[in-house]
Formats: sequence, structure tokens, C-alpha cells
Amino acid sequence: MAAQMAVNSAASLWGPFKELWDTVINAIWGRQPEAVHLLDLILKKHKPDFISLFKNPPKSSEQKEKVRKASTDGISVQGHQGTRLLPEQLLSEAFILSDLFNIGELAALELLLAGEHQQPHFPGLTRGLVAVLLYWDGKRCIANSLRSLIQSRRGKTFTLELSTELVSITTRFTDDLMNQGLTRKILTLVSEISVTAEFEKLQKARGLGNEKHRKQISDLIKESRQSLAECLFSWTCQSPLSKDDTLSLIGYLENVTAEADGSLDGVNLALVMALLYCLDVSFLEQGTEDREDLIQALPLLTEKPYVAAIHNRLLDPRPWKLQGLQAVVRLTWALALRGLSQLPQGSALVEFTEGDEALADAAISQNAFLFLAEAMLGSEGFGQEEFYTRRIHSLLTDFLALMPMKVKQLRNRAEEDARLVHMSMQMGSEPPAALRRDLEQLMTLIGAFYGKDPFNLELALEYWCPSESVHHSSTITGSYLGVTHQRPPHKQVVLSKFVRQMGDLLPSTLYIPYLSMLKGLANGPQCAHYCFSLLKVNGAPHVENIQASGGSPVSWEHFFHSLMLYHESLRRDMPSVDISQYRHPSLRGITQREQDGLVSFLQLTTTIIKWSENARLALCEHPQWTPVVVMLGLLQCSIPPVLKSELLESLSAFGKSPEIASSLWQSLEYTQILQTVRAPGQRQAAGIEVELNEIESRCEEYPLTRSFCHLISTLVESSFPTNLGAGLRPPGFEPYLQFLRDSVFLPFPTRAYRRAEEKWEVAEAVLDVFHKLLKDYEPQPSDFVEEMVELQGELVVANKSPGYSVMFHLLNDSPMFSLCLSLLEEGVKQLDTYAPFPGKKHLERAVQLCLSLLDLTLQKETLFMDLLRESQSSVIVTPLEQLLQGVSAQSKKADHVVNIARYLYHGTSNPEIAFESANILRCIARYPNIQARLVGDFTHDQLVSEKLMAGFVECLDNEDAEELGQEGDDSDPEKRLARIRHETRVHILNLLITSLELKHPNLALYLLGYEVKKPVSTTNLQDPGVLGCPRSCLHAILSLLEKGAHSRSGPVLMREAPQLAELCYQVLYQLCACSDTSGPTMRYLRTSQDFLFSQLQHLPFSVQGHEISALNQMSWLMKTAAIELRLTSLNRQRSHTQRLLHLLLDDQPHGAYTGEGETGAEDETRSVSGFLHFDTVSKVRRKILSVLDSIDFSQEVPDLPQLDFFDRAQIEQVISNCEHTTEHGQTVCNIKLFHRVLVAEVNALQGMAAIGQRPLLLEEVNSILQHVVERNRMRQSLSAKRHTLQSWRNLVETVLTACPQDLIPTEDRQLIIRDLLLDLHDKVLSEDAAADLMPVVAGAVFTLTAHLSQSVRTEQQQGVRTEGITTSGFASITNSALHLILRKLLDFILCTGGGFQRLRAHLYGALLYYLQVAQKPDEPETLETADKSMWERLTAPEDAFTKLQRENLAIIESYGTALMEVVCRDACDGHEIGRMLALAVLDRIVSIDKQCHWLLYMSNSGYLRVLVESLRQEDLALQSLLSPQPPLLKALYIYESKMALLTRVAKNPQGAAELLRCGLIVQLVECEVYDMRPETDSHGVFGQRDPSGFIPNPLDRYRQILLPALRLCQVILTSSTAQHQQAAAQVLQFLIVHSDTIHSILRCQEVTAGSLQELSLLTGIISKAALPGVVVDLGQDVNSGSLMEYNGHISRFQRQCLSLLSRFAGSERMRQMKLAEQTATQGDSADQREVMEVSIQQICANVMEYCQSLLLQSSLESQFSVCLFSPTMAEPASQDGPRADVQMTGVPHSRVSGMGLVVYLLKQTATDFFRFYESHRQSVSKMQGVEHLPPDEVKELCQSLVSLSSGVDKISSSQRYILAKRRLVKIINNRAKLLSLCSYIIETCLFVLWRHLEYYMLHCTPADTQDSLLSGRSSFRSRRPEDSFGVFPATDVRSSGLSRVSQQDLDQLQNDMACSFGESLQKKLLDVEGLYCQVRSRYTFIQALVRRIRGLLRNPKS
Repeated sequence: MAAQMAVNSAASLWGPFKELWDTVINAIWGRQPEAVHLLDLILKKHKPDFISLFKNPPKSSEQKEKVRKASTDGISVQGHQGTRLLPEQLLSEAFILSDLFNIGELAALELLLAGEHQQPHFPGLTRGLVAVLLYWDGKRCIANSLRSLIQSRRGKTFTLELSTELVSITTRFTDDLMNQGLTRKILTLVSEISVTAEFEKLQKARGLGNEKHRKQISDLIKESRQSLAECLFSWTCQSPLSKDDTLSLIGYLENVTAEADGSLDGVNLALVMALLYCLDVSFLEQGTEDREDLIQALPLLTEKPYVAAIHNRLLDPRPWKLQGLQAVVRLTWALALRGLSQLPQGSALVEFTEGDEALADAAISQNAFLFLAEAMLGSEGFGQEEFYTRRIHSLLTDFLALMPMKVKQLRNRAEEDARLVHMSMQMGSEPPAALRRDLEQLMTLIGAFYGKDPFNLELALEYWCPSESVHHSSTITGSYLGVTHQRPPHKQVVLSKFVRQMGDLLPSTLYIPYLSMLKGLANGPQCAHYCFSLLKVNGAPHVENIQASGGSPVSWEHFFHSLMLYHESLRRDMPSVDISQYRHPSLRGITQREQDGLVSFLQLTTTIIKWSENARLALCEHPQWTPVVVMLGLLQCSIPPVLKSELLESLSAFGKSPEIASSLWQSLEYTQILQTVRAPGQRQAAGIEVELNEIESRCEEYPLTRSFCHLISTLVESSFPTNLGAGLRPPGFEPYLQFLRDSVFLPFPTRAYRRAEEKWEVAEAVLDVFHKLLKDYEPQPSDFVEEMVELQGELVVANKSPGYSVMFHLLNDSPMFSLCLSLLEEGVKQLDTYAPFPGKKHLERAVQLCLSLLDLTLQKETLFMDLLRESQSSVIVTPLEQLLQGVSAQSKKADHVVNIARYLYHGTSNPEIAFESANILRCIARYPNIQARLVGDFTHDQLVSEKLMAGFVECLDNEDAEELGQEGDDSDPEKRLARIRHETRVHILNLLITSLELKHPNLALYLLGYEVKKPVSTTNLQDPGVLGCPRSCLHAILSLLEKGAHSRSGPVLMREAPQLAELCYQVLYQLCACSDTSGPTMRYLRTSQDFLFSQLQHLPFSVQGHEISALNQMSWLMKTAAIELRLTSLNRQRSHTQRLLHLLLDDQPHGAYTGEGETGAEDETRSVSGFLHFDTVSKVRRKILSVLDSIDFSQEVPDLPQLDFFDRAQIEQVISNCEHTTEHGQTVCNIKLFHRVLVAEVNALQGMAAIGQRPLLLEEVNSILQHVVERNRMRQSLSAKRHTLQSWRNLVETVLTACPQDLIPTEDRQLIIRDLLLDLHDKVLSEDAAADLMPVVAGAVFTLTAHLSQSVRTEQQQGVRTEGITTSGFASITNSALHLILRKLLDFILCTGGGFQRLRAHLYGALLYYLQVAQKPDEPETLETADKSMWERLTAPEDAFTKLQRENLAIIESYGTALMEVVCRDACDGHEIGRMLALAVLDRIVSIDKQCHWLLYMSNSGYLRVLVESLRQEDLALQSLLSPQPPLLKALYIYESKMALLTRVAKNPQGAAELLRCGLIVQLVECEVYDMRPETDSHGVFGQRDPSGFIPNPLDRYRQILLPALRLCQVILTSSTAQHQQAAAQVLQFLIVHSDTIHSILRCQEVTAGSLQELSLLTGIISKAALPGVVVDLGQDVNSGSLMEYNGHISRFQRQCLSLLSRFAGSERMRQMKLAEQTATQGDSADQREVMEVSIQQICANVMEYCQSLLLQSSLESQFSVCLFSPTMAEPASQDGPRADVQMTGVPHSRVSGMGLVVYLLKQTATDFFRFYESHRQSVSKMQGVEHLPPDEVKELCQSLVSLSSGVDKISSSQRYILAKRRLVKIINNRAKLLSLCSYIIETCLFVLWRHLEYYMLHCTPADTQDSLLSGRSSFRSRRPEDSFGVFPATDVRSSGLSRVSQQDLDQLQNDMACSFGESLQKKLLDVEGLYCQVRSRYTFIQALVRRIRGLLRNPKS
């Protein structure tokens, strides 16, 4: 029992019924095939509820007890575990509710709980009030469901065309219900339930809330009753009721009463119609194919007792409460009997069918026709149901067709009565009182019935028989489909005869009813035509029964003749221009009856000409009748306002044709109906103005004014004369506008009205004119210029266009503007009462027009203001949005905008007004300064604020909104309203989108529920109702998108309203993308909604016919998903990220995930098994790929159609002139503007030929417009595709970049990237891919290739498969896949052709990344690899990198010169970035192209020469870069790329030769930029530093220019073997030309990484180029003067180089090292220190190499002629003390460094060597066990590679290890480099020492023995002539201070040297050799030198 007593939180009296109703809607009205099965299930479940219709669960003591204890013991709730304690207050409310509706206590409690849950949907109501609503809503749902089920049955009247399965389910189900007494239950419920009684009960229990709540309750109750009644009506439409049920229905109708106005209410009308359908046999005439079945099912034919029972019941003499109703039923039965008697089966019922006459008589005598007209047609619900109309139509036509004798009797009686009336009038007595007026009533009924045709059925066509005289049979539709040779049906013949004969010899009493009948029958385009013909034929003289000279009284002839006579008689009696005529309107010569006749005929005329244009033109152009002239004439006469009003209405109908309208304007002006020209002496106005002020105001009725407004409104629409009234007054429309504004509109609120609704009718009529004027107004420059016109000889100011005038009044705080605003205020007050009041419809329409005026003003004001400013006119206007901020006169608050917004609260009842209101708010929202004020106004008053929010939300929530295509026809009012509701939602969303782009606070934040008074980011979004959070627009948007998101077919909105869905997604994206709102929004979407996951699983969206919209939806959603992935990754919410990644990337099928449905174990297996188990599971397409599939890259481009009249080029020109950019940044053509231009062009054509060709011209205009529409669509489509592709790219890049790497295993990652790349290429390389999409694809290809490259290299670094690489291809991705990617990439590069250079830049980037994959990673130099012999290295198998590189090159080669051409061309010319990347690609390819094909091509095609020569051209640009504030650095980057390529080329001997041939060095010599070295002053440098740190300071920029040139020289010197001397000579020239710079660099004392790099490169070049031997080579073509100069330069270089040695090798060395450490800034100290260490060692190595070269060069000739160092060892001794002799300029030239320097360097280097060696060894061991290092050490290693210190913490451990490894490789390689330099320095030092010692010890003659020295000198001298370079100054013994070498010096040298070169040093040196040189360099070289030196020191001269 406890289980049964659980509470259903959705309320069993509401939730299940709501669900039932939804299912019924989906199955029957939504036609969703999947809903049929659900419907079957739900009907079985709810069958008991239908059987016990509306019966509530009974109370019970057990339930009462259970509920009472719920506050202490708690109560269990379905779907929740445990029990829930409920507050006492809730329980007491439950008991009240239980008593109120007499329902079970539990049911009452459920309703309250549901009410509490639904409360946010009903702001301002308590849960109890909501529960009352839900209770009745449940009832309404079940009644509506029952009605829909019954309507879906198949039957005799209509079909919904549903599937047979569905129909059989519903038919079976409803048959069961009917057999269980449904009819009686419905009738009982309908009589029991009444709004008044329910309200009384609710009032007592305080169950009624505010006005809106009361209205909602009464609407629900009414709807429930109505639906129940319509159930019976729908049933009888389709199938007959049983005998008992029919009798029950009759029994119910006997007691029905009418409403206060005599009409039936909707419920009773439905039941009456149900009975009429029960008694209907006319449908059998139609002869459909299932006629036999229908006859079998009809009890009228098959069951005699049924007929008998009904017959007897209806013959019962007892009167019903409504006798007219009894009469109608009897008449129906009589006609049914008459119908039966004509059927063969009717013979059995002859006893009953005999009585049909008597019954008909009785019915007529009981005024059946009058009741039909007053009670049934007068009922509000009659016009809302098509089948009511059809049934009454068949009733009337059956009566006329089946009972012709009755009709004849009626006519005879009417003629009789007419005679009696006539006689009594003759005799002057009262006419008899008891006259029957049946025929009159019948005619009036026919007129009234057919006069309204809400469904455009044109049923009246059945009354017109197309006679031969009418040649329009082809256009006739309706019951008789006119095929000329076919006889019309009998019924039609009879009916048309009735219409014709009734008009013959018409008695005067029937004249007006007959005209009103014709008026009804003329309602419709074809009916009007037939009626026109009838009246024309009647007046013709050949008609036999001519009554008088004018022919038949019902004819045009007669009518216009009478009008003319009347007009003439009035004109004769017209007095002078006295105005008394307006005061005393007497009926001159016309009786009241005649006046009524005229009015009737005028109304008939109006109807006919309204529908038929032919009739309009025929009447107007008739020479005798001249109706327009006569009517205008009558308007000038003194006749009653009613008649004038009708005349104006007729004129309005004439004015519908533009041809007539233009002449009508002139006539109107001429007749001065409205006085526009005052006579000079005239005291007072005349014309209609007087009528309004004097007569109508006194009578308090305004028909004339309304008709005049209507006439003007029609005329303004048809044609608009600019020169109206020319000659007599300033031409134009102004006087009319002034009258409408000042005399009609402004006084309308203060006038008195007899009928209250007329006030709003007047307002509506005049506002309609204003609206039309403003709508058609386009501001023109001419509007703002004062134009003068000549008038009777003087110049007066011309009138402006009326649109300008209206606009001007609305852009000022004018009375008109104020009245519009107060009308809006009054309107919203009235609507807020929710009570019906007279004229409500007209008030709503007036409000709508007011809002529309404001909206139009907002749209046009920008152009208006711009033109006004340009014209420099003195007119002052204020923008409307500012005027709306003004203070209201009534409320004394600035609440105009609030009033406008309050209309949204009435969106359900007044969709059009809400639409206009939303549109205005959207326009105002564009202005940021107004937004903040609006937020203040909206939130100022709590109640108003809640209401406004509720209004917006209600409009968004509206379920009746429906998105129809652009061509959505407005013929169906329901569809039109649905479309308007949809448009309102679109405007609200656009308002949100616009506002979100503006600063805080804005409207969107308030409407979406964010904080507007505190910082936005502090918002805590909640579900509606939680913590008092109201339901906001955000909730509404989410519920729109959520609907259906959990079903298989995806969100419903996406299919039903694609445009709306697109905007919803956009709003959410903007919220997520904005930094303030992102946090709260993402949190809410993630936690409360699981929104993104549920939406993304339906990607890709496809909506038939709305492809553009679907694409845009996807793009916003994907952008949002990208943000979500980024955020969850940053915040380490791994499970969220992982779930989304699986959804997007998995290629294994799996059910949609449910929340936390995945366990960790599953994840493990999934990531391990990865993607390689092909056999285990079938694959599905990855979601990210299927999204790409859904973007169609092809795009049809519409062709301009064949043009016969217009010029193609001009049309294109006009199209481009009409183009504008939309809010979304698309360029489209403004169709309206374009159309206007074309039509103006067509209208400008003159002459007969043009008129004849006009239709063809217009046809061509149409086809051009069609083309432009297609072109716009094409652009939108392309834009959408680009947008989606861009978002897709964002998402892919986010997945690959921002998400934690370990979430996607490396191999999966590579396969995913492979799939993406191949698919992208396939799509973009297809024939018809649109070029517009290529840039985005190229960008995506670039990033994907970058990630692929990174992934492959990471995998190799991790060393996952170091062993097996060669076998299984390269990394996880196979070589074949890589080759495929390369081929596609190259195809893409080639398919871009000549253009698209920017696009190719991306592709070059991608190619570079791709080629990087095959590049060997930095391997650690462990010093062991060298153990292998040369042979082993040559025969080793090819490694994977080389293999891939070889294959890549083969593929690139296969593309031949086409590819070379493209890349070389891009490298030489075009966009900077493209050039840089093309140069880089060339660099890369040249480096792997061992066969030099590319190099050959470049040199043969001349591209290499172009590159070389461009260096000189860029000299100026580079010079400009050295100014303190440089321009862009583009030139520098290009220069660097170019130099890199040239350096790469130079590394190849062929390349170097080619470069020398192209004159590369010559170009460098000529560049002046190298001479522009900026001064180094530290203060200045920091002064010029770029604050962002991006732009380097001038000196750094200079180095960026110089260093590449130096490197290039160095490479050329190294690699040019054949032309080495030539190269060296050219480089020397380079050095000499730029010698100032070179010397300043060599002298520079700065110790920075940059300066040291400069020095190391320079010394390297000098050591190879500045040699005496080079000058010898120059000798042939240089004169001796230059030779001297060259030698001078060389010796200078030499001196400076040697002085460097003392700086970096001597005692200075320590100080330089310290300086170096200080300069290395803290951030990158490690790196900088390493660079500087290497640079210093390199400098030393270079200088020593230079010394060695000098020694070697000289030794060719004389063995010991050159000495570079003095034989002293003293210098290094004073290393500790300060050096007084070292000045900043460097070592003085007179001092020559001693050999001690070399020894010191040797020692120092040996020590360094061991330090470096140890460090290298440690690093190698760390590297081998990097996983076992302590975390702090790993972190420290990473630190130098991660820019931010906090960055390391955010990196995963596996990443850290990779980084640590990378750093260790760097350290190891750095140490290896240092070791090789050290070993080289040691070797060269030993060599130099040995040479010098050998000289000093063996060959040098000391100063003491003079002669030998002289002989030595003479030997020098003698050698000088043939020795072209002579002696270096430094080596000339005298000049170098070596002349003082004494024996003592030599002895000292030997001793010092022996001390310095001791055992320890020798051992060290030999250890160096043992450790290093063995495998690296010349083995035993050190050993030999050490041995020699040792020998020299032991026994020198021995």
C-alpha cells in the first residue's frame, strides 16, 4: 500500500494529461511516424481517464491521514528514494484544495507540489494559484486530446490524411468510448461546468489571483467546455450518433438558452451544429467512391426506429426554451426527410417523409431564418469553424433547391403583404402589425451568411450559373467547374434561377433585403463578376419585363439614373455659399426608405467593385453613368452624414485601381470636399471639416470622418500625386495631412462618442493613413531644401512630402508624438485589466499602428539625420530613441520605453503588438548610452521589473510560434500569427545579441538573469525557482534548445525553427565567449544542464531546405564547445574534457553516454585498445569528420539570365551599387532598392512601343530579381560554410592544442590527424570546391600538419618504439599515410595556381612542418658513437629518418619543375610572409636534395641570381631598420630568410661556386648597411627598448643583419674548395671595405652574448681570409699602392686579433667570464651563459687557428722567420693584482704578448676540459635515467624551456620528462661542443708553443752576438724584392720589441717554461688525448708535440 501512496511530483491530475496531449499533437497534428506507437501505449494507459471523463479521484480517510502525517513522518515521492518531510502550510493548503475541487487529498498535494515546481513559469502567483491553473489545464488537455482523437477518425465530411494505422487505432479507441456512454457524459459535463459557478467556489477559497490569473482560469474552463462540445460536433461530422445519443442531444438542446445579446454561446453552437450534422443527408449527393459504405452506416436510411424516434420527438408540440432553435432543428429535419424521400431507400420511410411540408411550415412560422441569422450567425464562434459554414450553406441551398414550392409561397405572401403596405400608405393609415417577413428574413440571412467568408471558400458561386453571355468560364472555380460544354448541376441551375427571379418585379418591401442578399452573394472575385453582369443585363432595354423607363430597379442603369436625378434636384435647391446647409440637413425630395435603398445599393456597388477590377473600370469609364463624378457631386450637397459616409466608401473602392485613383485625387481637390483653398473673403472653413466639428461632434457619431480616412488611406496606397492643387495653392498633400493630424487625430481623445468603440475606430482609421505615408517614405536630399513655387505671380514655399512631415513630427516632442505615446500608455493600461471592453480590437490595432510608426521612424531616422546634416538646414530634430527617454505627462516618470516593453507581456493575446514592441526595443538596443538607462528604468520598480522579464520570457516560450519559409502565405490567419510570434522571438534574440556586444550593464544581462548591480562575474545562475531565481530568457533559450535533445532525432527547434535555433546558439556562444559572463554561464551549462554534451551528440545537423541555418547552428555550437574544452582543460576537469573528446573523436559505435555512465576501467581499456582492433568492432565515422562531411564545398554560382532589353554590364553595375553589408558581415544586394531602381527605369520609358513591351520588360525585371535573390543566397551560403569551417577548425585546433595530451593516446592522435588531413584535402581538391573556402582549409591544414609533426616527434622522443621503427613504418602513422598527405599537400599547392599567395603561405608552413617529421631529432653527443669504424658507418642500414627523407624527396621530385617554379616564384616576389615561408621551404628541400636538382633549377632559371641581386635592393630598407624607432621589421625577416637559404646553398661546394659566380660577396660589399653600426651606450639602449619587448634594440637589430652575412662568408670560405683563394680574396675585400665596422667590433669591450658572437664569427673569417697569401692572389690585378694598403689592413687585423687573445686567454679571462655571467639576465641565464662560454672558447680557437695559419704560411719560404709572441713568460704572473696597464682601448700596440699567454691559455683550457668532461658525463648519465631523477631537479631542467615560472606546474609529468630530456640533450651537446673546442685550442697552443720554442731555443741569435743577428737581418732584406708580401710589422724583430732578446731572456724563458710546462700539465694533456682525441681528432698529435717541447726544454741547442 505504501508504494501506491507515493506522491507523483508531476501531479497525476496534470502531468500525465499534459504528456498525453503532447503525444496526441505529435502523432495527429505533427504527423511524426514514431509518435504513433507511443500514442497507442499512452491511450491504453489513459483509457480509464477517458471513460470516467473529468472524474476526480475520491477523497479517503486513509489518504487524509497519510497527508496529515507528512509533516512529521514524511511522504515518499515517486522516483526519489526515502521520504520527504513537507511543511504544515503546504498540507493545510492541500486540504483546502481537496475540498475546493472535491479531489483526493494526495491528488491535491501533488497539484500543490507541481504548482511549486511550475511557479517560475507564472511569476507573481503563489503555488496554490498555480495548482488551480494546473488542475484546469489537466482537464483542458484531456478534452483537447479527446477532440483530436475524434477528429482523426475517417468519415463522411473531412479527412486529415493520416496513416491507416493511426486512424484504425483512434477509431477503435473512440468507438469503445462512445459505446460506454461518451455522449451523455459530455452533455452532463457541459451543463454542470460553468465559469460563474467555478469562480464562486474559487472566490470563497481565495483561489483567484490577479486579473491575468482570472483570465487564464476562465479561458481554461471555457476551452475545456468548448472542446467537449466540439468532440460531439467532430463525431457527428464523421459518423452518426446512435438513437439514444441523438435523443439525449435533442433533450439537451431543448433547455438551451441564449446569451444576453440573443446569440448562442460557442458550446451550444457546437452542439446545435452537431445535431444538424446528425440529421444531414445532403453529403450523399456528392457521389464519392465510398458512398455505399456511408449509406450502410447511416441510421437515417437503415434504422426505421431511429427515424421514428426523432420524428416523434421533433413533432412534440411542447415549445423549447429557444423556439427559434426548435424551428431550425425542425427545418433541418424537414429537409432531411425531403432528401430521404428522393433516395431509393427512402420509400420505406414514406410515412415520415410525408410530413416534411408541415414541419417546414412550422419551422418557418417559428422564425427559423431569423434565429439562424441572429443567434447562430451572430455567435462569436461561428466564423471560426469551416464546417459550420459548409453545413449552413448546404441547409440554405437544400431549402431553396428541395422546396421550390415553399419559396414560391413565401414570395407570393411577400407580394401580398407588399400590396397591403402600399394600400395602407396610400390611405395614410398604419400598416398591419402582424405581417410575416419570412422571405425578407431569408434574404437577409443569405446576405449576412455569404457576406462573411473567413475561409475564402466562395460558396456563393453555387448561386451563379455561367450563362453564354459571360465569357469567363475558364476562370470559374467552385462547385461548378466551368467546362463550357457541360451542363451545370441541377442545384446550381435552381439557385441561379432563384436569384434572378427574385429580382423580377420586385415588391418595394423586398428591395433592400434583395440588395443585401446580392451584396452577400457578390462577396468574392468571381461572384462579384457574375453579379456585375446580372445588374448590367437587368438594365438592358431588351429585358421583357421592364417595369419602368429605367428597366429593372435592380440594375446599374436604374441606380445611377436615380443618383443623377437626386444630385440634380439637390443642385437645383442648393442655396448660395451660405453654410446653413451644414446645420440643417433636410431630406430634400427623398424619403427615409429611399435613402436606405440608396445606402444598400451603394454598399452592393462597393462590394462588387472591391472584388472585381473589371467592374471597377467598366463602371468608371461608362459615359452616361459617370459614377465618380455624381458621387463627388452628391458629397458637396447637403445630405445626411450616413449617406456621405457610404458614398466615400464607394469612392474608396473605386480608388483601389491606380488609373482611377489619380483622377480621383484631382476631382477630390477640385470639388474641395476638404477645403484646401480658402476664398479671400471667406469667414469660416467649409467642407468636411465643418461636418466633423459641427454635425458629427454634436451627434457624437463619426461615420463620415472614418470613411474619409478610409478613402485617403486607399488613395494613398494606389497612387500619390505630387502636384495636387497646383496653381491654386502650394501643391502637395499637406492640407489633407494637416486636417487628419490637427482636426482628426489630435482631438480624438477629447471628443464625445455615443458608441464607446468608435473612439478607437477613428484613431485606427487616421493612424492607418499616417502609417502608410511613413511606410512608403524614403528620405531624399530634396526633402531638406526649401523649394519655392510660383503661385499667382508670387513665390511661396512648396510643401514637403507627407512622409517627411510625419517623420518630422515624430522626431520632435510634438503634440502628435505625445499623443502617440499617451495612446500607448492608455493601451497597456487597458490591456492590463484583461477585461473585454467596447472597441478592444480597434484599440489594439491603433496601438499596433502607433508602435509601427515608431518602428518605421527608428529605421529611417539615421538616413534622415544624415541627409539633414548634409543639407545644413536649420530644422531641428531629436533622435527618437532620445525622445523616448523623456518624462511622461501622465505618470511623471520616464517610462515610455517601459510601456512599450510591457506589451510583450501580452504576447499571447496580441502577438502583432508584441512583435512591434520587440522590434522597437531591438532598434533602441543599438545605442550603448541608452542601454544603461534602460536597465535602470526596467529594474527601478520590482513589480514592473518582474512583469517585463515575464513578458520577454513568455514571448520566447510561446508554443504557438512557427517558422515558415520566406514565402509563408498570410492567407491562413493562424499561420500568420504563428509566423509573427516567431518573428517576435527572433527580434528578442537579436536584441540580446546586440546588447551583449555592449558594455556592462546592458539589457541582455538583465534579461538573461545576470547581476546588473554587482560585477557580472559574481552571478550565480540557478534553475528557475531555486533560491528565488526567476525564470529568465536564458532559461527560456535553454528549454527551447533542450526540447527533444535527449531523443534520437535531436532538438526539435533545429528542425521546426532553424533560424531561431541559430540565434539561440549564438546568444549562448556570446555568453560563453565574453570574459565576464563566461564563468557563470559555462558552470551553469555544465552542472545544471549537461547542455553541450546533449547537443553535440546530434552533430552534424541537417535540416532539409534550411542548410544555411543548420550550418550556422553548428558553427556557434562548435565554437562554444571549443571554449568549453579549453576551460575544462585549464581547470583540470578531466572527466568533462574526456567525455566531450570521446564524443567528438571516437570511431567505435557506442550509445549516447549517460552522465557518469562510464567507469574508469572502461576508459582504460578504451584508450589502450585504441584504434587498432579492426576486427573486434565495426567502425563508425568520427563525429568531427562527419561534421566536415556535412559542409558541401561546392557552390553553384547563378548565371545572369539572357537579357533582351537591359544591358548586362549596366545591370551588374546597378547590382554592385545596391550592395550593402549585413549585420553578419555578408555583402548582399538590397533587393527592394534594386527593384525600385529597375521599376523606375521601366517607368521612365516613353512612347507606344514601350507600353506594348511593358509586360515583357516586367518579366525580364522579374527574372533579374530572381537571379539577384539566388546570388544573395549563394553568398549567404558561402558565408555560412566559411563560418562553419572556421568554427570546425577552431574546435579541431582546440582539441589538439588545449586539451591535455594524455587524453588522446599518441597513435590515436596521429590517426585522427591523418583522417582529418586526408578528408580536408579530398574535399578541397575536388573539381567544384569553392575558392572562398580554400583559405580556411589551408589554415586548418597548416595547424593539423604542425600537430602531426609535433606528435610524431614527441612519440620518437618518448622513445616508445625506438627499436621497431624501421619495420612498421614511421612512428604510429605509416609511411604510406605520410606520403599520401605529402602528395595531397603538394597537389593543393599546385592547384592554387598563380593567385592565392597568402593561402600558399599556410601550405608552405604545413610543408615545412611535414618535412620536419623526417628530420633527425637532436641526438645527444655521448662521445661513444665514434668508436665505430668508418666502414661500419658506411654499411649501417638506413635509418627510418633517412628512408622517409629519401622517399619524400622522390615524391617532391616527381612533381618536376611545376612545383619548383611555384615555390621559386613565391620566394622571389609577393607577400612578405609568403616569401619568407617559400624561402624556408627552398632551404629545407635544398638541404635534403643530395642530387642538387633544385639547386640546378634555381641557378639555371636565374632565380638564384635574382635572390642574390635583391640583397643590394633591400639595402635601403635595412638601413631604415637601424633608426631608433624602426618601421615594420618585415624587411629584416625576409633578409634573414634569404641569408639562411643562401647559407644553405653555400654549404654545397657547387652552390658556393654558383654564388660566387652570381657575385654574392660583391653584393655584400656594396651594401652600406654593414657600415651603420649603432653606438653602444647602455643608457641609450634601454631608452630605446620596445616596451613590449618584441622589437629588439637598434644594436640587436644591427647584429641580426650583420651576423647572417658573416656566417655566409664563413660558410663560403669553408666550402669553396676549388676557388678557395678567389673566395678568400673577395671576403677580404668585404672586410676591408667595411673595415671601420670590423675594427670597432674587434675593439669593443662589451661582454654580451651578441658581442661575443660577433667576435667569434669575425675572428673565424679573419683567420681564413686575412692571410698574406690571399694578397698574393690579388697581386695580378692590383697596383702596388693598393697592395700596401691591403697589407696595412691585414697587419691591423692581425694585431687586433692577437690582442683579443690577451683579453680572453690571459689574466683578463676571469674578469670577462664574470662580466659574461652578470650580463646573462636571470630569465635565460643558463642558455646565455652556455652561448657565451662557447663563444669565448670559439674566439680563442679562432685566434689560435689564425696564429697557426700565419706560422704555416710563412714557413713555406723561410723556416723560422715569423715570431708572434715574445719570449717572456711574465705576463700571466700578476693575475691577481690589478692591472694598471690595461686600458679600455685594449693592449697597447707597442706591447707584444709573451709566450706566457699561450701557456696560460693551455693550462686554463686543460682545466676547463676536465670540468666540461665531468659535466658532460653527469648529464649523459642523468639522461639515461631521466625517469629516476628527483622531481625538483626535473622541474629545474624544465624551467629554462618554459617561459613562465608558473608554467611548469601546469605541465603533466610525462611532458616534464620530455622537456627535461630535451634540456639534457642541449646541455650534453653544448658540453661536447666545448670539449671539441678545448681539444682544438690545446692542439693549436701546443703547436704554436713548439714553433716558438723551436725558434728561440734553436735558431734565435741573442742580442749579445751582434753579427749573427745582422746576418739574419740581411737575409730578410735580401728576400724582400721577390717576396711580395714582405714582413709583417709584428714579425719584424726591431719593431716588435723582439730586437732586445738577450741570452738572459732566452735562459729565463727556458727556466720559466720548464716550470710552467711541468709534469702535471703534461699528464693532463696526455689524459685529454686519451679521453677525447683518440676518437675525435688526430690521434697522438698532442703526445708528439708534448714530447718535442719536452725535448726542447731539456736540451735546447744540443
